[in-house]
Amino acid sequence: MLDAGFIRDNLAAVKANCVNRQAAHAEADKVVEFDDRRKKLVSETQILQQKGNELSKGIPAEKDPAKKQALIAEGKAIREQVAALEKELKQVQADLHAALLTIPNMTHPDAPVGATPADNKVVSKWGVPTKFDFVPKDHVALAESLDLADFEAGASVTGQKFYFLKNEAVLLELALIQFTMQKLVKRGFTPVITPDLARVEVLEGIGFMPRDPNPETRQVYTIADSDLCLIATAEITLGGMLRDQILDEATLPRKYVGLSHCFRTEAGAPGRDTKGLYRVHQFTKVEMFGFCTPEQTEALHLEILAIEEEIFQELGLPYHVLDTCTGDLGGPAYRKYDLEAWMPFRGELDKTTGKPTGDYGEVTSTSNCTDFQARRLNIRYKGPNHKGTRVVHTLNGTAVAVTRAMVAILENYQQADGTVKIPEVLRPWVGRDVITRK
Repeated sequence: MLDAGFIRDNLAAVKANCVNRQAAHAEADKVVEFDDRRKKLVSETQILQQKGNELSKGIPAEKDPAKKQALIAEGKAIREQVAALEKELKQVQADLHAALLTIPNMTHPDAPVGATPADNKVVSKWGVPTKFDFVPKDHVALAESLDLADFEAGASVTGQKFYFLKNEAVLLELALIQFTMQKLVKRGFTPVITPDLARVEVLEGIGFMPRDPNPETRQVYTIADSDLCLIATAEITLGGMLRDQILDEATLPRKYVGLSHCFRTEAGAPGRDTKGLYRVHQFTKVEMFGFCTPEQTEALHLEILAIEEEIFQELGLPYHVLDTCTGDLGGPAYRKYDLEAWMPFRGELDKTTGKPTGDYGEVTSTSNCTDFQARRLNIRYKGPNHKGTRVVHTLNGTAVAVTRAMVAILENYQQADGTVKIPEVLRPWVGRDVITRK
């Protein structure tokens, strides 16, 4: 979250940023109001406590019984007033915290201002969209014909938007994990397998809203009769891993790569873009996460983006990179880049053939969250060049979301005979060059 003092000192800029980011429920004025009340209550409480302490010291020395009783009664009254003020202070602090949660992070000055995905800016492209000299299939048809997935069994056992992976699809998932993990370990990232659950306060620290009462906007599954949720990304657990810690500046930046399952309650409305594996309730993801100083944050963000691009170049998948506009940014992100891979069965329908014309679909993203998450999670660092502690910066980036990468691989690497080539970099782990019919 943003610091209340920062909001007070930059109120006009914060409110303008909320407008740009479509944060209609932001309560910047309430933050200032509650912070004013908090400060006043703290001051009043301290004055009364000091008065009570002085009064208590004088009671033993008072010889007159009547005056002593009067002092005792006055001390009791002060304690009752302090208790009432502390109760009110607790409520005001809760109100202030709730108001702070409505305020998104500030935005990088170079991020495009806009309200819709159409306002995102393409900053780079790699590769040429795949064209076919035969009638191609979408990944669902390919998965069925090659016996790679069972969507009906997934729906029967668990529900819609769940699935069973089978045969080479299993090996392909494991290959994508090994390929990305090995690459990132060589780049200095510490590998971690994280829990698939986290406490509510950790999710809130990262920027998710597990207590959202609206099922239409709630993002995560909560576990009944507990304070736990299934995680939507290892960003949650990696960020929470160092909560309430003070780090040594000499150890920064710290770079981690986490492997986890991811669970999302929202799987999209029925349609072409949500068929099969593109948008599902559960998938496996390899996630990059970094802790650093403010001076290191920009370079680390660009490093994470470069790694994402390197992964998809080595997979041989055409893509473009978007600089995400203000209205499409998540609350914690100061700046976010989306990498979208070419998927032949996305896009508008061709008026002649009635088939999709192809389009780019998001496969990874990377966000610089500055000190927004770390302030909530109380992660700080100390060093020789400044007094006290400072809040660290956090960054995250998807190395590979397995199901979406699989969609792009199956659709781009299919051949006229119905088989699918395996990207060369994955062949050592898959153990074959081509996926054929059984």
